Amino acid sequence: MRPPPKHRPVLKVLIRMNGIWRNSFSCLRIGKVPQRCQSGCHPVAPLGSRILTDPAKVFEHNMWDHMQWSEEEEAAARKKVEENSAVRVLLEEQVKYESEASKYWDTFYKIHKNKFFKDRNWLLREFPEILPLHQKTKEKAKELQDHEKSNASNYFLRMHCPTVPEEKNHYKKRSGSSDGQNKTGSNFSSLDGEEHREGPLKMEPFPGSKATFRILEVGCGAGNSVFPILDSLQNVPESFLYCCDFASGAVELVKSHSSYRVAQCCAFVHDVCDDGLPYPFPDGILDVILLIFVLSSIHPDRMQGVVNRLCKLLKPGGMLLFRDYGRYDKTQLRFKSGHCLSENFYVRGDGTRAYFFTKGEVHTMFCKAGLDEKQNLVDRRLQVNRKKQVKMHRVWVQGKFQKPLHLTQKSSELVFSPFSHS
Repeated sequence: MRPPPKHRPVLKVLIRMNGIWRNSFSCLRIGKVPQRCQSGCHPVAPLGSRILTDPAKVFEHNMWDHMQWSEEEEAAARKKVEENSAVRVLLEEQVKYESEASKYWDTFYKIHKNKFFKDRNWLLREFPEILPLHQKTKEKAKELQDHEKSNASNYFLRMHCPTVPEEKNHYKKRSGSSDGQNKTGSNFSSLDGEEHREGPLKMEPFPGSKATFRILEVGCGAGNSVFPILDSLQNVPESFLYCCDFASGAVELVKSHSSYRVAQCCAFVHDVCDDGLPYPFPDGILDVILLIFVLSSIHPDRMQGVVNRLCKLLKPGGMLLFRDYGRYDKTQLRFKSGHCLSENFYVRGDGTRAYFFTKGEVHTMFCKAGLDEKQNLVDRRLQVNRKKQVKMHRVWVQGKFQKPLHLTQKSSELVFSPFSHS
């Protein structure tokens, strides 16, 4: 039955908008990235729409978006950093902050629980890639199954088959693990030698093995990203969220939360700086990796190794989503002399650390790991304390990086290209 004439114009607009929306999201998966994700420019849908046009009204709101710094403001920030980084922390103390990093964060979460950070309800606005696409990409996603099965087979062999030679076994099970993975069904039952010799290999499931869309959040903390994401995925049963932190206390906070559900989430203790530690899933199966305010807490000399390892977890076309502190953020300017570990790297009074990135550093780090840059921008905002009449500049760097869709398989001399660029 056709709609009445008076409703037809409205329906045409709705159909057109729906088509634009679906096309925009599909582009993210097939490599045709819309302007929102292009490098070096602000997205069409702005990070925030509150623009300060009249300086006299600066104290009318708590935050202003897309702030442009004057030359004087940037010079003052640069001078402040020169002053607070003139005196460096003693080398022996730096070694302690590095070797006991997990202990400091564990203490942080024991003190603050889940009360310190607010839930990141802005995640889906900035990173719509967190949500899976449905009908439009099911067929293309199916083409990746052979790639995933191959990785899962290698995973099983390394876990259970002693006859398989190991150059470096990344999947050897840690003894005495304290991350409670048995709650998520991630313990793998071992097979005896006779079963290996006489019968065909049986694929052991891993957490999220039946999912078709998988996300990993690195440095999940108390779950301020985990639970907004789980809330959005509750009606998407084919999706699965992994989350890890090297502070066992943080992981326990996530697991004890009333919204944590093992059917769709696996929280585990993991130190991403140790590339020899196993993940509870094989390489090459993740659609999305989230690095939200976590890389800054890692020593600059170890960042590249961390990114390189994480990239191996992504499937071809998978996205790594990044947001962290930018150079001259108010957090950096507030450090006192004697807290600087190295250039733009500081230690807080509680022993936790923070690095402050430039857009160029972010580009170099992720592209060197073999990812393609889709977005890389500096988000500058003005935060206002209306009660104290104080203005503070916030600076963050946000990026989206995609694993190339073409994967060369040296073992078979074949080129794996699941998506076409027609």
